[in-house]
Amino acid sequence: MDRQTRTIEDVYGRRYQSFRGALAGIVGSYELAHDVVQESFARALKSRDDFRGDGPIEAWIWKIALRVAYEMRDQANEVQLADAFEPELPQPDLDERLAAALKELSPRRRLVIFLRYVADLDYREIARVCEISEGTVAATLAQAKTALAASLDDSNPGPRELREAAER
Repeated sequence: MDRQTRTIEDVYGRRYQSFRGALAGIVGSYELAHDVVQESFARALKSRDDFRGDGPIEAWIWKIALRVAYEMRDQANEVQLADAFEPELPQPDLDERLAAALKELSPRRRLVIFLRYVADLDYREIARVCEISEGTVAATLAQAKTALAASLDDSNPGPRELREAAER
């Protein structure tokens, strides 16, 4: 087994739940998100020789996963990642206020929030996945948190609240 295969398998083992949780918000269910994760890692393994190594392999896998999610959700092939998704909480009825506040965000802000607080990616990984700068990630997160705080009457949701809501 080559090094890249082991690395991809390691990412799968460590991060499956993060991928599934974040992707469920994009595709609408945990069941479909499971399929997206499986297909994404299968594609990553199949095309592992295409990984150039100019960033973390996990960010490369996230790009694959977002494209697979988009394909499975809308049966489309071309996508501008940063603006294509409108993730939602998989079970919005469990926290209707937070779900409504998230829906008020632009698709880009929502995606960055999900990648940071549900998928637990760092700024650098989010920048690579969304093909934006780390500064844009920071600004987008700050703007999104400010908007969420205003929507939720200044009860600013932190990472724990967002993760808990996505895991329900």
